[in-house]
Formats: sequence, structure tokens, C-alpha cells
Amino acid sequence: MLRVIASFGCGLLFAIGLLISGMTDPRKILGFLDLFGAWDPTLAFVMAGAVAVTGLGFALARRRSTPILAERSVLPTQAGITARLLIGSGLFGIGWGLVGLCPGPALVNLAGLNVPVILFVAAMAAGMSGYNLWQSGFAKAKRQADASAALSEG
Repeated sequence: MLRVIASFGCGLLFAIGLLISGMTDPRKILGFLDLFGAWDPTLAFVMAGAVAVTGLGFALARRRSTPILAERSVLPTQAGITARLLIGSGLFGIGWGLVGLCPGPALVNLAGLNVPVILFVAAMAAGMSGYNLWQSGFAKAKRQADASAALSEG
């Protein structure tokens, strides 16, 4: 139960930070991306603050032998740039640039019951579900191939 409360608190703090910084307003994001028009550098300062806080958080997490609310730490292990990373970040950037929303601000904006935001979140959820189905298909095919290879070796 303590993990649920901590998760809720972290999500609430994140949402409040998005609201205070104005990052729930798609016009702010699109203004940042409009380099040759009415460029708004606000997002750069928000990103710099986020990187600083995240860096401090990871530094503190690495000093602990175990997390406070979990049995073990789950830290990123991938260090290289992969095709999957490039494709995923490209798709994220295209969606972000088209509408000025990414998952966090979109979920916060759901509170306004704005139809375009609801449609965005529905499309985002459909995309995530589609990806999960696609990945489970690959995992199933790999398990079947591994089982066939094991049978042919045995």
C-alpha cells in the first residue's frame, strides 16, 4: 500500500510541476518547436531542470544497496543507440510536434474533458496496445522457433 501511495504522490507532484511550468499547454510546446517563428525557450529551462533532478535522483539511487519501497532496483541497462530507440523517439517526436502533447501532459489535460485531448489519449492507448500485441506476437514466434529448434536437436 505504501508503494501505491508513493506512486500517487510522485504522479501528483509531476502533474503539479507540469501545470506550474505551463507544459500542459500545447501552444508552449509548439512555440518551442517553432525555431524560425515566435520561438518560446521556456521548455528548454524545464528540460534542464528535469535533467538536473533526474541526475540527482539516479545518483542517490545508485548509492543505496536496495530501494526504499521495492525488493530490488530496476535501473536502465541499455547504453547504446539502437534502431528501436531511434524509431521510437522519432515516432514520439512526430506526435509531439504535431499536437504539442506527450503522454504526461495529455493525461493531466484529461481533467479538462477537452475532446481533442480525449481523442489523443485514446489514440495513444490504442498505439500502446497495438505495440504490446505486436511484441507479444514476436515473443510467441520466438518461443515457437526455440521449441522447434530444441525438438530438432533432441
